[in-house]
Amino acid sequence: MKNINKLMAALGGATLVTGLAIPAASAQEGEWDIAGFVENATYYRDGQDLSKVRNTGQFEFSKDFGKKFGLSNFRVSGTLRATYDAVYDINDDEWGDEAGGARNFENADSITAQAVFGGDGSSPWGGSLLSGGVPGPGFGFDLSRNPNEGLKVLGEDYASPRGGVTIGVPVRPCDEDSRGCGLDDYMDYDKNDLRFPEFNDELDFIRELYVEGAIPTGDTSELFLRIGKQQVVWGRTDLFRVLDIINPVDFSRHNIYDELEDIRIPQWIATAEYRWGATDWFEDLNVQLVWNFDEFRPNDLGQGGTPYSILDAGSFFRAMNNCWENGCTVSNFAPAAAANPVDPGFLAADFAPGVIGIRDVELPDGHDQGGIKMEGVFRSVGFSLNYYHFYQQLPVLRGGIPAQNPFTGEVGVWDRLIAFDIEFPEVDLFGGSLDFYIDPIKTVFRVEATYTTGEEFANTLEDKLYSDSDVFRWVLGIDRNTFIPFLNKNRAFLISGQIFGQHLLDHEKEQALLGEIGMPDWDDNYIATLLIKGWWKSDTISPQIITAWDYEAEAGTFAPSVDWLISDNWRLIFGANIKFGDGMQDQEFDDCRSCNPFPGFTGPPNQTQSLGLSGIQPLGRFRSGPLGSASQEDEIQITIRYRF
Repeated sequence: MKNINKLMAALGGATLVTGLAIPAASAQEGEWDIAGFVENATYYRDGQDLSKVRNTGQFEFSKDFGKKFGLSNFRVSGTLRATYDAVYDINDDEWGDEAGGARNFENADSITAQAVFGGDGSSPWGGSLLSGGVPGPGFGFDLSRNPNEGLKVLGEDYASPRGGVTIGVPVRPCDEDSRGCGLDDYMDYDKNDLRFPEFNDELDFIRELYVEGAIPTGDTSELFLRIGKQQVVWGRTDLFRVLDIINPVDFSRHNIYDELEDIRIPQWIATAEYRWGATDWFEDLNVQLVWNFDEFRPNDLGQGGTPYSILDAGSFFRAMNNCWENGCTVSNFAPAAAANPVDPGFLAADFAPGVIGIRDVELPDGHDQGGIKMEGVFRSVGFSLNYYHFYQQLPVLRGGIPAQNPFTGEVGVWDRLIAFDIEFPEVDLFGGSLDFYIDPIKTVFRVEATYTTGEEFANTLEDKLYSDSDVFRWVLGIDRNTFIPFLNKNRAFLISGQIFGQHLLDHEKEQALLGEIGMPDWDDNYIATLLIKGWWKSDTISPQIITAWDYEAEAGTFAPSVDWLISDNWRLIFGANIKFGDGMQDQEFDDCRSCNPFPGFTGPPNQTQSLGLSGIQPLGRFRSGPLGSASQEDEIQITIRYRF
């Protein structure tokens, strides 16, 4: 009954939004071309009840003014979007003000902890055996500032600690619980930011607002200009981006599964495109210059306490920022034999503020992202050559910041200490694409490839726990319309497959005494996707199946859906998103417990690199990828839309 009540409340919200928006459909006047829709998307997640109750209203407008300001075909276009995700109100015990609770932390196989705490020997947040006053001044923290409430254990929805490290994650919105929200303008969303994501300082409710026009330069050539808030799309593939990197992406809407058109974050961009048209050598040729003069925006990864946080990175970052600012309990941190030689297990440790964690975020303040693309058609083969200079849209954790030695109280820069600032390094991308049709097999091929320099990755072989690497990425896509007579003899099915590859040219990994150390990202990895889509009833009913498989993570997803165009105005989509494979269970990697940042206290005086003691958290997320780290997010999805 509880679930039925929540579902009715969600659909009630959709009815309210629809009722408010329908009158706008009759507001078309003059020469303005207007359209839009209202939509409710309700997702039910196995084990966590409702995960999305998103009500959306979108309004689109444009007008052609003819010749203006020396431009022909001068046009103004815009798209406005407003969203209310009611899941933070309806399911607040999972995602809102009542989320989380008190948590205990593992002391794996410790006979000492079992004797003290009973049961499985786990200790409460802030109450471990390695706490204040005994090991040193950097142990223990103030429970009145950092209480055992509103917490989850890092990764608890995906995998058990299994002897590895875990940390407590504050999961309530930042206005309800400010712990872990100390990174200015980064992963610091309050409840209204989560419920109404477009209404922020960046005015994200403006999805598009730009002017455009052309200056004729010849019989077939022109200079086309566009400036404003927009999406600039490079590339010919979907789902995983290779060339399509100009706009950052909001993965907090639904990890990798929403349409890129809906999750790209629009930016204030100016483009100038010289279009030659047909030439002596090419059937078509143009060159585009792009300047992103907006403030830098990274990809939105979600945060601790949101239904979607790709790689569960938002939870890790919030937990680590809380560690730095308020202290934290880390499970299974130290061998129990250090205190009791006959104890084979590990003990959790309570660290004071300023010892481990994430201290700060450095968001680039330049307006110098930009590039050039040459695109055309040569002998029926479409091609592009691309260069783009930008800031890495995924964060990197850079060690080597001043922190406290918990054993002595001394503040200094310590090699291999898990204390970081977040940075976004500058990257140069060189790439290209091809698309062509092979008539004998009635198939379209799409190819993209990029080479980047300057990207940075976690690396436990390095003293500052990160290093850079050149990266080669590629994708091969194949599209074919194919008749499957026993299903539909009158209408062809679209079959589309893609294989994405990534190779780190400067990958480092070694075998240490207790496990592998170095870069947790795979040296080479491949992800395959397959779409099968059909149509019935004059194309008003369209079922499809999307599946994806990550080869190294050995994890995948299966997403069937049916899209029903009920009328010219109403549309209903019913689907599911089912995960399969190993998830994060087998993705252990060096977690730096044996990195020995304080020689003589955390290991022998002459030990200069990690011994490779490993666990699932925190670096297993890079090996499990976006599919494996979402292994427990099976969902049933219903979307209803009214377009006017």
